[in-house]
Amino acid sequence: LEVMKEFDVKRIVFSSSATVYGNPEKMPLVEEDPTGDVTNPYGRTKVIIEDILKDLAFSDKSWSIIALRYFNPLGAHESGRIGEDPNGIPNNLAPYITQVAVGKLEKLYVFGNDYNTPDGTCIRDFIHVKDLAEGHSAALNYLFNNENLGFDAINLGSEKGYSVLEIVKNFEKAVGKKIPYVIDGRRAGDVPVCYADASKAKKLLNWSAKYSIEDMCRDSWNWQRQNPNGYKK
Repeated sequence: LEVMKEFDVKRIVFSSSATVYGNPEKMPLVEEDPTGDVTNPYGRTKVIIEDILKDLAFSDKSWSIIALRYFNPLGAHESGRIGEDPNGIPNNLAPYITQVAVGKLEKLYVFGNDYNTPDGTCIRDFIHVKDLAEGHSAALNYLFNNENLGFDAINLGSEKGYSVLEIVKNFEKAVGKKIPYVIDGRRAGDVPVCYADASKAKKLLNWSAKYSIEDMCRDSWNWQRQNPNGYKK
């Protein structure tokens, strides 16, 4: 931020996260909901950086800052040439499922089936990575068409919640075979339900999610099928 100020670059889009909301009491999540009571270190980093950006915008009115609070990115470019290639055992659900489907991993571990949800597994708001990219473009356009905006936070999500087992079923349709999985204990830091109210993004950025969960699973599998070992030759 100091270097940006030195060169008079005072517009920034920050990649924040829905984890800043912690374990909220109501759904869907809106930008005015409380933040800070987070459940994991990743969420803590996002809260700290958002606070730094808020303080900066308060102290210097010439800044324009948008924190895009991503929900759960999923999918890949439809060409199959750009996708998610995590190092080691994936932390995210989708690459774990596709690596099981392609034979790199034996089975999926589902962390907890005793949550207060219809099937007992966690519910999340998944957003296609192409929708996320278009959200970035919309945010940049908004920044360059407006001056001295200060700090603003905007949710990017599909406004729909899907459970872990619903995602597994959608991947099974995309892959054309069963995904072996086992139920394991709850994972520390996971909240039961999390999905967005994205009406602010629609109002300010003229953005809304276009791609379905079927599109996300299809494109994720297309990437993994074409790149069974990721980007490695």
